[in-house]
Amino acid sequence: MDKPVSRIGSAHARTDVLTMRGRDTLAEIVGVRTFTETFFFIVTGRMPDEGATRCFDACLTILMDHGLTPSALVARLVEDSVPEDMQVSLAAGLLVVANRHVGTMSGAGKLLAAAFAEGGDPREWAARTVARFRAEKRNLPGFGHPHYHPEDPRAARLFAVAEAAGYGGRAIALIRLLGAELDKAMGRHLTLNVTGAMAAVLTEIGFPVEAMRGVAVVGRAAGLVAHIYEEKQAGIARALTSMADHAFSSDAGDGP
Repeated sequence: MDKPVSRIGSAHARTDVLTMRGRDTLAEIVGVRTFTETFFFIVTGRMPDEGATRCFDACLTILMDHGLTPSALVARLVEDSVPEDMQVSLAAGLLVVANRHVGTMSGAGKLLAAAFAEGGDPREWAARTVARFRAEKRNLPGFGHPHYHPEDPRAARLFAVAEAAGYGGRAIALIRLLGAELDKAMGRHLTLNVTGAMAAVLTEIGFPVEAMRGVAVVGRAAGLVAHIYEEKQAGIARALTSMADHAFSSDAGDGP
C-alpha cells in the first residue's frame, strides 16, 4: 500500500531545499509573491492571475474587522487574563468565527457547486432550491442580515471588485437569481449578505468550497491581532466586565 504523500512543502528533515507546491520558496515565493497570492497557491496549487488576486484579497480583507464583535470581545477578555501569550487570545477569538457568523459562506458555496454540477436551467434550479429550503423550514445560506437592509454594502463592493477584475460570471449571476427567487417566494426582500457574496466570488476564482471558511478565519485573525494589541495598550476588557456586572443581577436565592 502506497504511503500518503503531501505535495505542499518539502520534508522538514531536509535543510538543503525549501519548497512550496514544488516551487523554490525562497527564490520564487518570498519577496516575489504577495501573501494573498501565496495563500491561494498553497491551497489550490495554482498561482492566481491578477484579477483573481484582487478578488481573493478583497475577500480576505472584507471580514477583517467589524468592531467589538463576539470574536473581538472574546479575544480581548482572554488577553486580559493571559497577557503573556498572544496566540491564546487569538485562538480563543478565532474559535468564535463559526456557524452563526460565517458558516453560511460554505453553505452558499455548496449550493452553487451543486447547481453547476447539475446543469440545466438556472432559474428552475433556484426555484426548486428555495422551495426545498422553505419546506424544510431552513434559512437559505447567504441571505438575511439583522443590520443591513435592503442591501449589504459589503456584498455590493465584493461584486464590484469581481466584475472590474473580470470575474463577474456565472456564480454571481446565480446567487443573484437565487435571491430573486427567494424574494418572490417570501413576498419580501431578504438581503444577500457578505458571506453569500464571498461564496460567489470565491467560486468565480476557483477556490475550493471546503476551504472557503478558512478565508474568513485568516482575514479575521489579522483584525484580532489589532484588537489584542490595542487591549495591551489601553484595555477595555475590565471595563466591559464591570459593565456586565452592573447590567445583570444574580439571584442568590435557594431556587425553586
